[in-house]
Amino acid sequence: MKSIRTYLLLALIAIITLVTFLSLLQGYQASIAKAQQLFDDRLQSMAAMISNANQDLHPHNAGTEKLSSTVFFQILADDFSLLARSNNATTPLLSVDNDPVISGFKDINFSGYRWRVYILKDDILNRWIITGERSDIRYILAENVVTESIIPIVLAIPIAAFIIWIAIGVGLKPLRELTGQLRNKQADDLSPVLMNNTPEELTTLVATTNALLQRLNDAFVREQQFAADAAHELRTPISILKVQLHNLQNNEHISEAALLPLASGIERMGLVIEQILSLYRHSPEQALVKQSDIDLSAIVQSIIAKDYDQIATKQQKISLSGGEKCLVAGNQFALETLVQNLISNASKYTPNQGEIQVTSKHITSGIRLIIEDSGPGIPKEAYERVFERFYRVDGDRHDSGILGCGLGLAIVKHIVNLHRAKITLNHSTQLGGLKVVIDFPKNSMR
Repeated sequence: MKSIRTYLLLALIAIITLVTFLSLLQGYQASIAKAQQLFDDRLQSMAAMISNANQDLHPHNAGTEKLSSTVFFQILADDFSLLARSNNATTPLLSVDNDPVISGFKDINFSGYRWRVYILKDDILNRWIITGERSDIRYILAENVVTESIIPIVLAIPIAAFIIWIAIGVGLKPLRELTGQLRNKQADDLSPVLMNNTPEELTTLVATTNALLQRLNDAFVREQQFAADAAHELRTPISILKVQLHNLQNNEHISEAALLPLASGIERMGLVIEQILSLYRHSPEQALVKQSDIDLSAIVQSIIAKDYDQIATKQQKISLSGGEKCLVAGNQFALETLVQNLISNASKYTPNQGEIQVTSKHITSGIRLIIEDSGPGIPKEAYERVFERFYRVDGDRHDSGILGCGLGLAIVKHIVNLHRAKITLNHSTQLGGLKVVIDFPKNSMR
């Protein structure tokens, strides 16, 4: 069911049409019967008037009384000879060969048509008066009368449908108001829905919705508090471990090789914690709160400048193409994290003296960001899986020996979805490694 309004309209019109049809069918049958009764009464009255008006027992000249071709009359003597007739009834309808004739209505075939006749016995003058009317004309006249009364009712159904459509629309106005309030709520707006004169049918729905919003708000508050506590409680011990590791490294009785696994584990733990906290900070209700027009090119330049020392340490070459202002509607911190993760990944998995190319440019549909490297790349069959959390192509450790937790591209994908953008992975034909293409649509978060 796509529309309640359409469903109610169709249901009501179907019911009205069915009831109207049954009523009209019953009314049609009753009206036809009543019309036939009126026509019969007219034939009977006409016979009585002819009997009273014509007392002559001598035959008239045939065909002097001209009537419509749809009606006739005859006056017959007791021996069934014609005394008078209309111009279209030249042959006596009664004869001595007939069965015993009695007064009343009969249906006969005469002059190529079916006729409804009334036979009246004039006992005073001892004669027969016959009046008749074509049956087909009687039915046509009756149907015309009945149809004239039915047509307005049938034509009223579309008018009723329009009125019902308007009435249903007015009745559903509170539902549209509720929908509008929920649609216009911002990601951080979990305040209750307020409605004036809430209909009884929507009272439970509004109460349930407000209860759900309250539970969501409580859950987000708890998560924010947890994130703040986790940031403090987890980062501090790791910092202490790093200090203690530094002290151990200065101890001449302990070899550097023996401390290498410990240093690697602490570094990995710190990376995991930072990435998990970063993933939380980019949940929809958090990242969409603060959004504005962000220059993506400026972010790329800033991240390259910040990571340049690390890139230079590996004697890697990094270049930026484009450079013109590329405005994207989004969250500043989220976009910085996206670019940071992509450039960091490119640098980590590109060998020493390798090359990284970054391009930001305008395209017809919006803004495109391209990051290519000369590293080993990613197998085509793993293009989709690398966006899964904690997934790494070669398991826990990459062939390069670089530590990772498998959250970097998952966070990138999450941020891309938040900005209604599209990310694709390909083989870099120019550098031979991985090519990451992100297309941001115009007004991507508005």
